[in-house]
Amino acid sequence: MTTKWGRRPHWEFDGLFLGGDGHGHWVGFREGTRFSRPGATFVAEHDHVTLVPEHGSFLATFFPDQPSRHGFRVYVDVTDRPRWEGTTLHAVDLDLDVVRLDDGTVCVDDEDEFAEHRVDLGYPPEVVAGAEATCAAVLAGVRRGAAPFDATTPASWLAVLRSL
Repeated sequence: MTTKWGRRPHWEFDGLFLGGDGHGHWVGFREGTRFSRPGATFVAEHDHVTLVPEHGSFLATFFPDQPSRHGFRVYVDVTDRPRWEGTTLHAVDLDLDVVRLDDGTVCVDDEDEFAEHRVDLGYPPEVVAGAEATCAAVLAGVRRGAAPFDATTPASWLAVLRSL
């Protein structure tokens, strides 16, 4: 479950805990999984996996190498530090997203939303600095294709999901 700053509701969804490695915990989502938030719902077109990092303030989602309507291969939400409460994952989405598109383009999305919310919602300076530093580090990792943002690491977890 993710929220926006100030405990405003955001995305809710159910996933399958797949296990962990040196990067963190991996959660799988089957084709047909429903994702909902106030005012929006979508159903996953393909199986995909999300990394909840051992160290870091982001959630990284990896999509299989097949065309989809959204056009993403990697989608990383910059968040506060994700935390588990029992079997429920909690994270505050801080707007900034690093994406790798189907064509290989890597970019930062929602910088305008981040700029607006840091003022309107009153993000503390340390939250802003942390989000910007996380975004820069993730952007560099995705551009380099460094693990866990490479093709091999998430593919192995996608194979685990498909074997269940």
